[in-house]
Parts: sequence; C-alpha cells; structure tokens
Amino acid sequence: MKQKRQAKIMEIIEEHDIETQDELLEQLAKAGFQTTQATISRDIREINLTKIAVPGGRQKYALGKDAGYEADKSYRQVLRSGIISMEAAENMIVIKTVSGVAMAVAAALDNLKIPGLMGCIAGDDTIFLAARSKELTKTIISTIEKMTKGQ
Repeated sequence: MKQKRQAKIMEIIEEHDIETQDELLEQLAKAGFQTTQATISRDIREINLTKIAVPGGRQKYALGKDAGYEADKSYRQVLRSGIISMEAAENMIVIKTVSGVAMAVAAALDNLKIPGLMGCIAGDDTIFLAARSKELTKTIISTIEKMTKGQ
C-alpha cells in the first residue's frame, strides 16, 4: 500500500500544482487513499519532494530532477515496486505495471534520463516507451532491469 500511495503522490504532483500537504491529502482522498498528515509528511521525506517556485508567487511540490542520489534512489524504488513486465516491439517498449502506478513509473523513467529513451506515454497500468532506434530497445530494457535490481 505504501508503494502505491507514494507512486500516486508522484503522479499527483506531476499533474497538479500542489502547494500544501492538505491539498495533497485531498487529491489522495479523491484517488481513494485515506491517510493522515503524519503519513504524508513521511512520504514527502522518503520520496524526497521539494518545493519549487511557480508563477504567481506560489510554490508547489516537485521531485528534484537534480536532487542527486536521493532522487535517483526514489525513482529506482518506483521502478522496482511498479514494473511487472517489459517487452520490445520494434523501436517501442511496452511496460506493464501494477494498476494505478504507470504514470509514476513513466515519470521516474523520464527523470532518470536513460540514453536512447525518447519519451513515455502512460495509462493506468501500461506504458509505451519510444526508443531512438530499434537497436536500442534491448539496451534500454537491460538498463531498466539493472535499475530495478539495484545495480
């Protein structure tokens, strides 16, 4: 449940400008996650969320794209807990995920900046990745597999 909740938090902050923990709690409740402020606080620390400035003098939660080792560790944890299977199809890779976490896994993949990976499109439990070439698909899959095994 913790991994699903944290994946949902990452998805929410990618889709919405969330300024406070109360706003995050509200969005989680809409998604079917009933939790407490204390749990959200721990999740924010574990995921390594930071606040960034947005237009209008406001702030929002964001995953630190350049937050270094801790952010990288969080992204890899999302991959480990979310990916069920991967399969190549020409220059596309289809990833099956745990239900409801595909967008968080796709965001993690985008932020990990895997060489040859051009981008991701995510649904509820499926992600389509575009590789720069057919030849790179196996390398990308291998890279993702290493990340999920902690290498």
